[in-house]
This record gives sequence, C-alpha cells and structure tokens, in this order.
Amino acid sequence: MNQLSEKEVLHRALIYCSAAERCKQEVRKKIEALGMLPDAAEKILSYLEKERYLDEKRYACSFANDKFRFNKWGHIKIAYELQKKGIASQIRIDALHSIDDDDYERMLFELLKDKKKSIRKGEEHEKWIKLFRFAASHGFESEMIKRNLKQIFNGNEYDEDME
Repeated sequence: MNQLSEKEVLHRALIYCSAAERCKQEVRKKIEALGMLPDAAEKILSYLEKERYLDEKRYACSFANDKFRFNKWGHIKIAYELQKKGIASQIRIDALHSIDDDDYERMLFELLKDKKKSIRKGEEHEKWIKLFRFAASHGFESEMIKRNLKQIFNGNEYDEDME
C-alpha cells in the first residue's frame, strides 16, 4: 500500500468530518488507520479543531439528542457511550442537560406504556419487573422508572424485592 501524504490524509479527514459529526477519537482512529504517525495525526486533529470541523461539544450534544430521540436511550446509557468515546466529563454533563427534562420524562412514560402492551403473560408484579429491567437497559434512572411505573400501574408498587 502506498503511504499517503499528510496533505492527502488531511483531505480525507476533512471529507470524513464534513459527512457527519465526529468525535476526536473516531477521527484519530481513521487517521492512524491511514498510516499517519501520532505526531502528524495530532497536527491534523489540531487543524480540524481550529477550523471547527471537529468540535467535541457539538458532537456530544448531537450524539445525546440523536440517541435519545431515535434510540430512546436514557441519560445513563448516553453518558456511558460518550465516556467510551473519550468525551470529557463536563462536556458529557452539558450534553445530557441539552435534553429537555419534560421530553425525557414523557419518552420514558411512552416507552414503558408501549412495552407493557407487548407483555402478554404474567402477573402485574412480573410485568413491573420486566418493565423496570427494560427501562434500566435503555439507561433510564431507577427512581424515574419507579415513578413512571407507579403511574402506569395505577399507584401500585411492586418493587419490594428490587431494592
């Protein structure tokens, strides 16, 4: 394989970053996969940040909102995935705050309501536990899940053995 010049790698990185929001980690991997040495990769990354092709804050907010709206993920799962991508703690927090609280609560309620319809068998207690686990696997907070389940199950709480 022919070694690409720094200019060619920069051009490919510009195209890559123009196609969609990217985080620094994704672009670094792509650049290094093209055979760039770490010093040259950092130089390219610096240029991309300076010219605003790369912006971790913008990426994190976009990622958080997309995963919330389209994948119906909660704060916990979104924060975990952003952490895996090397996004700084304060940026993760700001990205999570960009999700509207009312929309977040409404999304969880609708998610649980829809899922409850698909659970055919079992007693109310078993359904409660299945729904709790389902929402937790989507990254929603325990207290918020319990509050919404209580509302869905008409005030009944079935979470005694979940503590």
